[in-house]
Amino acid sequence: MRRIGLLSDTHHYIDDSILLHFKNCDEIWHAGDFGSMEIAEKIGAYKPLRGVFGNIDDAKIRYNYPEQLIFNCEEIKVMIRHIGGYPPKYNLETRKEIAIHQPQLFISGHSHILKIMYDDKQRCLHMNPGAAGKQGWHKMRTIIRFIIDEKEIKNCEVIELGKR
Repeated sequence: MRRIGLLSDTHHYIDDSILLHFKNCDEIWHAGDFGSMEIAEKIGAYKPLRGVFGNIDDAKIRYNYPEQLIFNCEEIKVMIRHIGGYPPKYNLETRKEIAIHQPQLFISGHSHILKIMYDDKQRCLHMNPGAAGKQGWHKMRTIIRFIIDEKEIKNCEVIELGKR
């Protein structure tokens, strides 16, 4: 069983409340737009971190984090990309990558819109944690916590961090 903390679009900002919400997590996953390497380092010093770069991220972040991550967590295949769309409106590259890799969990960021929805056609759960940072047009800062237990994704919690 793995407890996961999921966030995206920190845009140079992270506060201690985010880390406190992830205190019982085994890993933290970041779906891009860290904003600075210092943000990645702060998260990574707290818990094991997996992440992808986003469209605002500089060369240092792009050197340390890929555009796309594909890995197994327990018995779930996970794919993370910053810009991906959502079911059934994936962008062309994401649609191609989902067809190739067939993940059971697809995570994206970028839109600053919190979404958790199942794609019946791809047989894949899609999560976008919204935006944890203060830059952007979103009104509420959000993150997600959930558990992967063998082949199950469960106990998903949306956490509102407060207004932007």
